[in-house]
Amino acid sequence: MTVSTSSRIVVPGGSLRGETLPPPDKSITHRAIILSALSTGTSRIIHPLAADDCERTAEAFRSLGISVERDRTGAWVVVGRGLYGLNEAPSQTIYCGNSGTTMRLVSGVLAGQPFETKLMGDHSLSNRPMDRVAQPLRAMGAEIAARDGKYAPLHIHGRRPLTPVDWKSPVPSAQVKSCVLLAGLYTEGITSVEETFKSRDHTERMFSAAGIKLDIQGNRVAVRGGQTLTAQEWVVPSDISSAAFPLVAALIAPGSEILLRNVDVNPTRDGLLEVLQAMGANIKREDIRVMGGEPVCDLVVKTSGLKATRVDEEIIPRLLDEIPILTVAATQAEGVTEIRGAAELRVKESDRLAHVTSELTKMGARIQELPDGLIIRGPTPLRGAEVDSFNDHRMAMAFAVAGLIADGNTSIRNADCVDISFPTFWEEFEKLRVATT
Repeated sequence: MTVSTSSRIVVPGGSLRGETLPPPDKSITHRAIILSALSTGTSRIIHPLAADDCERTAEAFRSLGISVERDRTGAWVVVGRGLYGLNEAPSQTIYCGNSGTTMRLVSGVLAGQPFETKLMGDHSLSNRPMDRVAQPLRAMGAEIAARDGKYAPLHIHGRRPLTPVDWKSPVPSAQVKSCVLLAGLYTEGITSVEETFKSRDHTERMFSAAGIKLDIQGNRVAVRGGQTLTAQEWVVPSDISSAAFPLVAALIAPGSEILLRNVDVNPTRDGLLEVLQAMGANIKREDIRVMGGEPVCDLVVKTSGLKATRVDEEIIPRLLDEIPILTVAATQAEGVTEIRGAAELRVKESDRLAHVTSELTKMGARIQELPDGLIIRGPTPLRGAEVDSFNDHRMAMAFAVAGLIADGNTSIRNADCVDISFPTFWEEFEKLRVATT
């Protein structure tokens, strides 16, 4: 693999063999920092994701007066000061980088603070919709100003206590749900969030582990304000969204067999496994156990002949981040794969529906872009091409996997964006390939 300052050249060929420990779960790391900061006492976060997105959340709470430090084992030690112990940021500004999770979840905390804060992001984050959290927080009494009413920077003037709400979220979103539930801790009543389909439930699980009582009825979650969080030792499992890339690579590269360790298979996150197994993927779960309140297992993955499938709206919240790499798998499946109900991909780090279509088409894939999804015809031989990640980490990694089975080299522009969620991706990708020689 040849490296330049802004691109990576993926040379095709070879099988994947061996085992790897995918990066720690990004979603859980964010939440562990936040809940530890709002607890009273010292928490430890074991095996955190030390990537830029999570560093933004850690830095946000440092600026609010919370000590977040790494110990000699690599764990993060967070000295919490309780719900009411945060200080105003010295410059009244917090930079969230590319992290939508940081901006949306921290907004919920700041809504309950008696001071003003401005949340800023990079160019990509500044063009992602924030009205979906601003609206419920305004309904709870916080003053929030946004560019054009919906984009960062967000100027938040909190209120204490906030007013409880019963919020019906028009888009299933764990970030919106988590934001409102965090704000709900600063009310004197009961706040609820109801979704059309249940989004990932890490916040609910981690609230319960920290001693927060919830009322969960179907797709509705309610929390009573004023509850106290207990300091914890959080153990972060491996992220299924990151594991998805070597997993799909092993499925489509001939003669492959890999072991992915400690992968979180939370049932609100394992939609990719369900879809791939319906497509004929040889994926086995071994040593199923609980880690930090999350179901975890090792995944054994072998090269498989895949057949096309249909992915409908109901399962999309369980695999939204994995659709770019699922699209790569679908190019090698027999038949026509249709993905619907995924319009949310247009407002992620990039317009993933448009960009996965344009760049994989350059590689010979037969993809039709829909307003809310994709139609992929396969199996299609892929050819090497020059593609752009659009500074989207999941796009860069998906194109690397496509390049593995292409005819000719694939050049990926802006490839170092993988640092957002999988800083060791290129090393791990090469290590699994080297193991076959």
